[in-house]
Amino acid sequence: MTGVLASQQLRAMIADGRISAPAAILPEQVQPASLDLRLGHTAYRVRASFLSGAGRTVAERLEELEMHRIDLTNGAVLEKGCVYVVPLMEVLDLPSDVTAVANAKSSTGRLDLLTRTITDQGEEFDRIAPGYTGPLYAEICPRSFSVLVRPGMRLNQIRFRDGQAALDDAALTALHAEAPLVDGEAVISDGLGFSVDLEPAKGSLVGYRAKPHTGVIDLDLIGHYDPSEYWEEVHSDTGRIILDPGAFYILVSREAVHIPPAYAAEMAPYLAMVGEFRVHYAGFFDPGFGHDAAGGAGSRGVLEVRCHEAPFVLEHGQVVGRLVYEKMDQVPDQLYGAGIASNYQGQGLKLSKHFRA
Repeated sequence: MTGVLASQQLRAMIADGRISAPAAILPEQVQPASLDLRLGHTAYRVRASFLSGAGRTVAERLEELEMHRIDLTNGAVLEKGCVYVVPLMEVLDLPSDVTAVANAKSSTGRLDLLTRTITDQGEEFDRIAPGYTGPLYAEICPRSFSVLVRPGMRLNQIRFRDGQAALDDAALTALHAEAPLVDGEAVISDGLGFSVDLEPAKGSLVGYRAKPHTGVIDLDLIGHYDPSEYWEEVHSDTGRIILDPGAFYILVSREAVHIPPAYAAEMAPYLAMVGEFRVHYAGFFDPGFGHDAAGGAGSRGVLEVRCHEAPFVLEHGQVVGRLVYEKMDQVPDQLYGAGIASNYQGQGLKLSKHFRA
């Protein structure tokens, strides 16, 4: 096998005990090219973010850094600006040739909810070594909104791969010629570049900016919240906006993006030299995203943008990130949007599913 493991292969890993949990893994956790991970019953408030490091376990580090622990059984609020570690239900026993990478789910990233996966002996966030056997933990840091969470909630996801399947620029160019990956000219350099849309076809709404003082968001409530309580609209008639340091924005890509069924993609942050901001919290794009046959024509990439030290002028069409495409080991037996309750197929500028349209 070489490539990202598909949904049917994930089910086989579950059946073989390579992925296990004390509570049965639910069918809806299995996505076309990833598995949703579930929060356990306890959250540990810690003094600071950490990695376990070589030869050490997360449990050992929690003994050093824990401030207090919170029972999530009946729901509990994770406060904005604090750092928590939550043991996940899923446990891994990977084959020696299989690695994994984790990422926040789309709705998690759109809430500015920094969620990263850590492991025993881990020296990187969201990266699981080949052959890893042991528990998984989610580090959660709400940046813009305090959130109400419960056991079983799925804030992050994990993707497995055998071998290196990333497409180089020549292969990506050939794939674009065969099955167009964007609806305009493809900017290909260490992946497929994408740019920001600040000249909408209708009106002047180009994005949203998180308000600084808001109420709690219950992550189980879908289509519930009034966007105006949590977000300021960002308008532009000039094709540019100025990003404020420390502010969090939801913007949208100028390009419609296409992930063919035999491929998966991950959004990678662009070079730091292009400006004082970062794009990307939730980075997985599943096979079938933006695919016509899966109802995805015209799907755009939503950009989660945080500005850093200095105000920055962002211009329409400015390249702000790149998609790294990978070959699937098998074509998944389910595609994004095709009957699996995908929330963002065919999307344009869109807040997380928790807000009313």
